[in-house]
Amino acid sequence: MTKTVFNQLTLAAAVVSALGLTANPAFAGGEGKDKCYGVSKAGENDCASAAGTHDCSGKATASYDGQEWKYVAKGTCEKMGGQMKAFKGQGKPVSS
Repeated sequence: MTKTVFNQLTLAAAVVSALGLTANPAFAGGEGKDKCYGVSKAGENDCASAAGTHDCSGKATASYDGQEWKYVAKGTCEKMGGQMKAFKGQGKPVSS
């Protein structure tokens, strides 16, 4: 019986560790970053679509989609041609 309890605790610890690893990318923006919609290229978005068409980073199918976002340096979103909130249509990124 002791071996079963040990195995269950080991499994629980492994699951908690795995969940901790998957949660960290969600906080990648952190301080000094803003979510900017309409500036990511296809496949370069940082997380789920505002429209609910997918739930993961890197799954944007169109460049500059107003429903897709990525983290940018704080205060630079509008300068890049993006918006701070999701919108319909395509963004108009400023060429650099």
